[in-house]
Order: sequence, then structure tokens, then C-alpha cells
Amino acid sequence: MDDNHKHPSNEKKMKFRLNLLGAKNGNTRWVVLITILAFILSSSLSIISSSLLEDVNIFFSILIVLIIVLVGIVFDIIGIAVTSADESPFHAMASRKYYGAKQAIRLIRNANKVSSVCNDVVGDICGVISGTASAFIVFKISQSASGIVASLVELSFAGFVAALTIGGKAIGKTIAMENCNYIVYKVGVVAKFVMGRIGFGKKKKKEILKKILLISKELRKMAKM
Repeated sequence: MDDNHKHPSNEKKMKFRLNLLGAKNGNTRWVVLITILAFILSSSLSIISSSLLEDVNIFFSILIVLIIVLVGIVFDIIGIAVTSADESPFHAMASRKYYGAKQAIRLIRNANKVSSVCNDVVGDICGVISGTASAFIVFKISQSASGIVASLVELSFAGFVAALTIGGKAIGKTIAMENCNYIVYKVGVVAKFVMGRIGFGKKKKKEILKKILLISKELRKMAKM
């Protein structure tokens, strides 16, 4: 069969190179770092959630699971909003010195890393932990219930958590794409506030550098003596 209608003889073909990890070594380092971070966070949070669920009753156990699901949905919204946001409005806001505008620009410029942390690390970890916690709750209920009741509880609760997670993320994606700039700006405001409290502001950086220089000078004087 003649395939000229699909690929004409006079048509030029373009060859594309497949680059899985990017051209820079920084991408490879980021992949390794994010993998290690995901392992550490998932392990530690699984231990913490298991210990919390053992010490509380069923009501608070369900509440913990719902909070974990909500955290996963919120971070999923942030990750999608950052990848969908437009950087240009924030430059005008930064020139007018809007609070958090510079942080919003940094988030957009590092959208791939922010999305990896929010969607892949936090979102997936919350999904895994909520599933494990749901199984633990079902196990606790099944110990005090008969076979049929335990099966019904297992099916209904597992289905409820799965539906809440999937439905929440589906709604969250729509919200994130329609309000991406607003969400990124609010995250930038929170980031600015947190960085200021922790001590990542310019003034505090200068103060820390001055203290380091003074200490180094004193150490040099002591070494000369």
C-alpha cells in the first residue's frame, strides 16, 4: 500500500533529540535530591502517622486521614498553579514593591522544582500515607465488628477516601488553572512572611554576614598571638 499520502517524498523530516534529564548537571542533582527527600519524608511521616493513629480513637483517626488528604489536595493545587501562572504581571507588581511579588516570580521561574515538591513529593506521600492510615483504621474497626460489618466498613471507608482524594484533586486542578496567578501570589506572600520570620531577609543576612566576619577577624587575631 502506498503511504505517500501520509509522508510525501518532498517533505522534510525533522529529527528531535530526546533529553530525559536535561542538559545541565543540576537537573540530575535535583532528581537525586528529590528522590532522597521523598524517601526520608515518606518514611518519617509514615512512622509519625502510625504512632498517632495508635494512640487516638476512631474519630480522631478519621480526622487525621482527612487532614492528610486535604494537605495533598492543597499542595497539588499549588503545584499546578505554579506551572500555569504567567510571570509578566508579577514584574509590574515587584516594581511597585508589592509584598511577596518577588517570591512569586521565583516560584514561577522554578516551576519544575516547585511542581516536583508539591505534586510528586508532598502529594504522592499524602496519598500513600492516607491509604495506609485508612487500612489501619479499617483494621481497628474490624477488630470490634463482625465479618459482614467489617467488610462493609472497609469498602465504604476505602472508597470514601479514594473518592475524596480523586475528586478533590480534580476540582483543585480546575481551581488552580483558573486562578493560577492569584494562588501563586498568595503562596509568594506566605513564603515572604515565613522567610522573614525564619531570618532569610536581606537585613538579617547582612547582620549574619557581619557577625561571621567579626568572628573570623577575632579568630585571626587569636591565631597571630
